[in-house]
Amino acid sequence: MLRKRIWIDLTNSPHVLIFKPLIEILDEREYEVKVTAREFAQTVPLLDLFDIDYTPIGRHQGKSLIRKAAGLFSRSRRLQKWADGQGFHLAVSHGSNDLALAAFRLGVPHVTMQDYEFNTASHRVNFRLSTRVLFPDCVDAETLRGFGATVEKLVRYPGLKEEYYLHGFRPNESVLDELGVEPGNVLVTMRTPATLATYHRFENPLFDEVLSYLASRQGVTTVVLPRTEQQRRDVVSRGLANVIVPGGAVDGHSLVYFSDLVISAGGTINREAAVLGVPAYTIFAGRVGGVDQHLMAAGKLKRLERPSELVLEKRERGPFETRDPNLLADLILSKPRAGDVP
Repeated sequence: MLRKRIWIDLTNSPHVLIFKPLIEILDEREYEVKVTAREFAQTVPLLDLFDIDYTPIGRHQGKSLIRKAAGLFSRSRRLQKWADGQGFHLAVSHGSNDLALAAFRLGVPHVTMQDYEFNTASHRVNFRLSTRVLFPDCVDAETLRGFGATVEKLVRYPGLKEEYYLHGFRPNESVLDELGVEPGNVLVTMRTPATLATYHRFENPLFDEVLSYLASRQGVTTVVLPRTEQQRRDVVSRGLANVIVPGGAVDGHSLVYFSDLVISAGGTINREAAVLGVPAYTIFAGRVGGVDQHLMAAGKLKRLERPSELVLEKRERGPFETRDPNLLADLILSKPRAGDVP
């Protein structure tokens, strides 16, 4: 019997983490999975690190909306050409507009996952072209429907996506030695702003203020995880004391777990920290989404207004709770309801 074929497109670093356990589950269920990937941030290095087979197609087109639009049509055509005749039964992504458009042209149902409702430019394309839209249940459904996530398309799952892909995670302390973290210091992990994203088109001076503040504190080591090579060069060029900037992909989950606090101008790493029981601060300059509002209400995420608000102290590490990713796999594979197919 021929195995059903599933096409997954990965366009950003967190997508590798999200889909790694799902690819393993789909393989166990005897689906044949093919992965395409866009060159951006740590997407390709992480795929290599986890030994996931993939076909590289295209790269990020930068901050310009005009170039983004041109890139959408260019890369979607390349994806369509690559996939044509391969007999895919389903396409899946975490908000890949390129895949949504390519799959639509090929008549392949597309399931999209997302967890930030105010990425409006992307949603207006993605939701309308997709067969199903998966979102955390803490996000307001009415907001999503305004972008095309109709009652028939919208599937809401419990918890956070990070709870699913951290299932089975075992922290590995060797990441601290690899990075040269000083034992006994307060360890802070920082993630740079998503300056190339359509939903994050704001300058973020608070990031620089916080980084300078941390570099001036005795007994504090700060690891900065840049999104792009330019960001990495910018931070390194400042020559700040007690600041470590990795040159490539690292075991980010273990780094977060062994951190004493996490500060990010984006969302994923803060949500990972919240799941792993690590104090998390957001300096995101855009509109706060439903997931972050949920975490703030639960006391697992704080909004940082000035560096002096940071509590720099060692924390007690303990167990954490996750969710079985088989649930997400079930939702992805569930049959569309009437009216779903575009």
